[in-house]
Amino acid sequence: MQGELYSIYHCAIEPADFPAFEALVAKIVAETAKEADTLTYEYVVNEARTQVHIVERYRIEGLLPHVQQTFAPFAEAFLTLVRIEKLYVYGETTPDVRAVLDGFGAIYLTPFSGFTR
Repeated sequence: MQGELYSIYHCAIEPADFPAFEALVAKIVAETAKEADTLTYEYVVNEARTQVHIVERYRIEGLLPHVQQTFAPFAEAFLTLVRIEKLYVYGETTPDVRAVLDGFGAIYLTPFSGFTR
């Protein structure tokens, strides 16, 4: 995890809003795919389409540009369609990163053992 941050957003959605959300996410994903420092960016949904999780992995320098530049134009529409219930952030953060993610109610976890291949 050194030099990287992982995050998992747990979001609630009304099933009737899912088609609009899916269309919005397609636009966000297309823009995010252009970011060199975004390593993983995936959305998953439960069968009832009431819960969406977003799994993200960034080089540490990539998270703030993603949130402040790429995601910002979509944020208002995004937040009208889903409610962020939990945000878990894994890795060594910076004060600047925390200042942004605290607004989403982030819970920070710091690695203490393990490895990634």
